[in-house]
Amino acid sequence: MSYQTIIFEKQGSVAIIKFNRPKALNAINPDVVAEMGDALDEIEKDGSLRVLILTGEGEKAFIAGADIAHMVNLSPLEARRFSVEGHDLGFRLENLPIPVIASVNGFALGGGTEMAMACDFIYASENARFGQPEINLGIIPGFGGTQRLSRLVGKGAAKELCLTGVIISAQEAKSIGLVNKVFPPDKLWEETLKTANLIASKGRVSVRAVKQCIDRGFDTDLRRGCQMEADAFGLCMASPDGKEGMRAFLEKRKPELEGELI
Repeated sequence: MSYQTIIFEKQGSVAIIKFNRPKALNAINPDVVAEMGDALDEIEKDGSLRVLILTGEGEKAFIAGADIAHMVNLSPLEARRFSVEGHDLGFRLENLPIPVIASVNGFALGGGTEMAMACDFIYASENARFGQPEINLGIIPGFGGTQRLSRLVGKGAAKELCLTGVIISAQEAKSIGLVNKVFPPDKLWEETLKTANLIASKGRVSVRAVKQCIDRGFDTDLRRGCQMEADAFGLCMASPDGKEGMRAFLEKRKPELEGELI
């Protein structure tokens, strides 16, 4: 499939989506949302892919926000539809059966921070910048900023960022728990790909189980979350990967983990 606003690539078992509107600092518009959905359809159908990386084309931005030129003339119903489409895309990333890593190489503002937060974790360049500056435009975050941010960094920090509209550095984002790791600009892609390939070398069944248990257990009580974990543990033990992994350990060899998702 041909794309205009994103670049979709595959490197072995790693899928890569680059937001590709560098002249607009990769700002999100409906075309980006639609093409992202099409790319995720491709990824879900391709059983060879184990990890997805999201990043921005060019050196200045991951996503600098939603496209204001598109939003300025929207009616209330059109604005709500645009927001719902953004939310749906975030949930698709969260529910993807493979892990998603955000590799933030510049500005991740508004929708950029929101898109990164929908990924499983974030690696950032030292020159990356994060924020929810919608308040400066007289509006609020529309792609999950008031919800995911508070779950990641706590209510107080989320309110401060959303109410002031301040932009923070990658190191500050790391200090509040928004970003996992920060790298020099020339090392970000190398380190992101290294982690992606490490995860891709693990069993698909157990990787999906970890992602699902953490995500689903986060919004429930501890006892129910532990029950989810016990169920998933049993399924992993029954899978070909589980048997192969333990046999390989006992036989002191590298396991061949090729279990299929159902």
